[in-house]
Parts: sequence; C-alpha cells; structure tokens
Amino acid sequence: MALRGLWLVRLQPGAAAVRLFSRRYPTVEKRAKTFNGASYVTLPEDSIFLKALLFELRLTEEDKNFVDHRDSCSRINKTSVYALPVGGGDLWPVLAFQKSGLLYVCLPLVEQSLKPRPPLINISGISQAFAILSGLLVFINSSQKNEAEINAKCDLEGAASNVTISVNLPANGSPLQDILVHPCVTSLDSAILTASSVDGLDDSAFSGPYKFPFAPPSDLFDLCYYTSQVPVPPILGFYQMKEEESQLKLTINLKLHESVKNAFEYCEARIPFFNRGPITHLEYKVSYGQLDLSREKSLLVWVIGQKFPKSLEISLSGTVTFGSINKEHSIDPICTGNTAYIKLYFRIPDYTVTGCYTDQHSVQVFSSGKPKINTSRELISSDYYIWNSKAPAPVVYRTLFF
Repeated sequence: MALRGLWLVRLQPGAAAVRLFSRRYPTVEKRAKTFNGASYVTLPEDSIFLKALLFELRLTEEDKNFVDHRDSCSRINKTSVYALPVGGGDLWPVLAFQKSGLLYVCLPLVEQSLKPRPPLINISGISQAFAILSGLLVFINSSQKNEAEINAKCDLEGAASNVTISVNLPANGSPLQDILVHPCVTSLDSAILTASSVDGLDDSAFSGPYKFPFAPPSDLFDLCYYTSQVPVPPILGFYQMKEEESQLKLTINLKLHESVKNAFEYCEARIPFFNRGPITHLEYKVSYGQLDLSREKSLLVWVIGQKFPKSLEISLSGTVTFGSINKEHSIDPICTGNTAYIKLYFRIPDYTVTGCYTDQHSVQVFSSGKPKINTSRELISSDYYIWNSKAPAPVVYRTLFF
C-alpha cells in the first residue's frame, strides 16, 4: 500500500481550517516520479496543497464566488476523487471526504502515466486509499463515543472465510461505471475491469452480473462504490423565485416519477434564504405535507412525509417577507438569483434507482460454518438540487447497498 501523502483537517464554521495531521512519504514520491514520467506533478507544500483543496471543495468564505470550471452545471463530480490545480499542472487523484467536521484526505500512488487518465478501477491505490481513510474515520469516531455505549467485535476461530457476492441489474438497467472496490476483493472479471471505459449507451457495455469474490475483514466495510446513468431523476421538479419589492414569490412543483417506489422513510424539501434577513412574514398554500420555518428564520422546510399522493404531484406557492440583515450576517453568493435552489432529502427502503439488487441466495460463503445471510437495499439522496427555473442544473443522487 503506497501513499504520496495523508492529511487530516478540522473544519470550523466561520474560521480557517486547521491542519491536524499531515504525512509525506519521500520514497513513494520518488516512485511516483518514475512511474508517472512526463505526467508527474510535484506534491507542493501543505499550505499550497490545502489552499487548492479547500478552494475545490468550496470550504472557505473567499472561495464561494461562482467559478465556471468548478461550479458549472456541465460538471458532475461522480466520486470523491479530485484534480487540484497546483504549480506545474493538476495533482490527481486526490481523495477527500468530510465527516463530523473533519476532512480526510490522501494522495495515492499511481503506477503508470497519468495522461490520459486511467480508469479509477484500474488503479489499485485508489481502493487502498479509500480503505485507509475509512479505517481512520472509524477509529476517530469510535474514540469519540461515550463510554456508556452497546461496542462489540466477534472473531471466529479457523481459516478466514471466502465470500462471493453478485450484484444484478434488471434487463433494461444501465451498466455500472466508475467502479471502486475494497482491497479485500481478491479478483475481478475482465469484463468489469473494462466496463468503465465503455460508453454506458454502447450495446457492448457490460451489464452484469457483477461478481465480487473477497475475504471479508473483521470490521464493517464498504465493498464497492459505483456510478450509473439513469434516464430520469426519481423526483422531477420546478422551482421559480421572483423578487417583487421587499418580497419573494415562490412556486414549487414536484412530481414523483411513476417508476419510483412510493414508500419513503422520509422525504422533505429545504428552501434556503441565506442572503437576506430573517423571515418576518410568510403566506403560503401547500397541496400536500406541511411547511415549517427553521429556528434561524432563514430556511423553509417542506415536510412531504412518507408517500406522495395518488397523482404523484404536489405543489407549494407563497410569499416571503424579510427583515433587515445584521452586520454579522454571512452572505452566500451561490444562493441568490439564478443560483437559488431547493434541496431534496429522502430515503426509500428496498429500492434502488438503478434497479441493482443482491439476491441473498446468490451469496456464496466458503466456510465450515453455516452463516446467516441477510441482504437489503435503499436509495438515499445525496446532493439533490432543483435550481431556480432560469438556471437549470443536473441532479446528483447516491445509491447505497447494505
């Protein structure tokens, strides 16, 4: 396992990010220079590296203005892998994700040229780096638990078990792309390895089943990550915000696609107004669910509940009046005018937008014991935005397997 660098950064609202830990590996850096050849980009000092990273993630106040190459609707970030512009070129692949106020970052070694960029699944260092960051996250979270908390770990005697899991697609399902696997996966079908380089609309694209043989570690882990293209978003929406004098007029229409399972664990839409004073007056009409005002009086929460009505369509219209802005009030330039948005939060049990599923009867366990096998699936929204009607933008959502 080889890393060029590893960082842990604390994110503090309203304050500068603080580097808690950083480590570089000079011998790995020499190997990177050899493997990458002319495409090699030097790893800069921490101050330059972290400034570029925080800018890319929009985590500093001065970097929140719209930047075309970073914030354009034409760019869809599929994974937690980033390219950072630093002196001499783009530093890639930088892995970074946030959890509980901390930013976990590392730069794995790529043992080949970076131009053209190879598919992520062909870079063993990517999955290894994800495993390191995930393990670091688990360790830090466990150390912060209350001493009174129901932790357990079970070790079984004998040789380690070998398991094979098959992920299946429906007949009309879109092929999986950008597949990343945990290092415990022992081998992959050659068709899976080449799938990420084939256009998802190509008839020759691999459509499964996707078999993952692995030797499971003793702790919980994520077996794989992937992205997939689907014809329509689960929830279609229209949002229009018009300013008239000191008031805003809102119109929101949402429609659940008929192919999506109408059984939510929760579903709500949040409408932020972070560039104005507190909401002092609100008049609205809602066809379904209920509308709540946040304690800070800068956010409307439309609680839709666990089902859409039989028509699968709901609407909200209203007028919002604001008070004056305090001097300390922070301004977010992304949440005004054409960049105003609503954000959806939902979870649908026993459903995936891709149709992917794992049949528990197809799970093979090579062990002397008789394990109990349970499989489940669910769809969880991640970054699901509906922009003001003058600025259409793509929707991004995430499917999780358990």
